[in-house]
Amino acid sequence: MDRLLVLTAQVAIAHGHRVEVTEQVDPFTAEPVVLALVDLDTGVRYRRPEEPSGDVARWIGRVLECTVTIGGPAARTALLVDPIGPGATGAKIALRGADAAADAAKAEADRWGGADRPPAEDSERFW
Repeated sequence: MDRLLVLTAQVAIAHGHRVEVTEQVDPFTAEPVVLALVDLDTGVRYRRPEEPSGDVARWIGRVLECTVTIGGPAARTALLVDPIGPGATGAKIALRGADAAADAAKAEADRWGGADRPPAEDSERFW
């Protein structure tokens, strides 16, 4: 499953390059935040000024698309990365997606299964 990484920096990485992504789950939004990005083909490292604390997930992927928005306060980079190899995503990130899928399946089952109405009473049988 491809991952879209949006960085508030101008990071130009060529199509096909392998990258190592270090990310951490934000405790307030429960979304993954990119802490560091290493272009393994050129050796260029991009990272945040603060040191990471807590659990971090590292994974390797190949760049499929790179879009750099330049100028002004909206300067950012959108990288579409195809994770490769074992351990391509952190366990917390994978579980977050699995929990969301399970919740959606439960909601759909409740909607179609009639869990919101009481069961019909059995009528008396006459033999």
